[in-house]
Amino acid sequence: MFGLAARLKRNGVLGINARNANYILEYNERRNYPLVDDKALTKQLALKHHVAVPDLYGMIEIQRQVATLPDILSAHDDFVIKPANGSQGEGILVITGRTEGLYRKVDGALVTDDDLKFLVTNILSGIYSLGGQPDKALIEYRVKFDPVFEDIAYRGVPDVRIIIFKGVPVMAMVRLPTRMSDGKANLHRGCIGAGIDISTGRTLTAVWRNSIVTVHPDTGNPVSGVEIPQWARLLEIAAGAYEMTNLGYQGIDLVLDRERGPLLLELNARPGLNIQIANREGLQTRLSKIEAHTGPLDTVAERVAFARETFASQVIL
Repeated sequence: MFGLAARLKRNGVLGINARNANYILEYNERRNYPLVDDKALTKQLALKHHVAVPDLYGMIEIQRQVATLPDILSAHDDFVIKPANGSQGEGILVITGRTEGLYRKVDGALVTDDDLKFLVTNILSGIYSLGGQPDKALIEYRVKFDPVFEDIAYRGVPDVRIIIFKGVPVMAMVRLPTRMSDGKANLHRGCIGAGIDISTGRTLTAVWRNSIVTVHPDTGNPVSGVEIPQWARLLEIAAGAYEMTNLGYQGIDLVLDRERGPLLLELNARPGLNIQIANREGLQTRLSKIEAHTGPLDTVAERVAFARETFASQVIL
């Protein structure tokens, strides 16, 4: 076991203890956590910095407001209900349309107003929230993903995770929903994480259930060599999150809407480490290069340029 740990360290792999002690505790002040833990606050923050987010149709904060849910939904055929303080995709419901007074989920199943009210009640109780604390339910625009993902995603919306350190994009991956993940872009549920070359925006090989894969398990189509649209803009949004939150180490989750382009989905002060497997490279090596850099990295443009020049992938497809 100790031999394996030594090999991982030599290869620049960042472990959870080192991440927590050397980066999260060192560079993330606790007073800034609510800005990223609460998705409602994140939306407000993003809009203040002129970053597009999915439209918020409504928010339910207390139990007596649950009765108003049908009124909030009356103007929308499709939408998403999610907990403001949720994690790992828990408590999120995507509605794609209506039929005969019922709501259609992504998998085709139909649910009633009472089913939606029950979900919102559970959200308010804190079942899905960080630490089990009382929560709020957000009702928002349903993202329609960019056509580039048509052949490599199962039902759900792919998202792009970019890790930034001191405002510099360090490593990126796109999370592709699968049948196993129930259409959700969540690695813990079984979606695919495909590494992305920071320099070019092209996908590399991918990780699925901790194994390296090159094709999507449900569609059979290659997940490598896909060029992510508007990559420069995605990097700019991620790098700019540093000024938004004052968090030195964080994960930025973005989606590509076919009509609205890049949208900021959420921010994470404790991003996971499987992104290293997807990229087949350790985070520690890249983080150390940023710490050792002595030149100016004051602007978003400088930080993005540094990342694209320094972190070009060495993985051969």
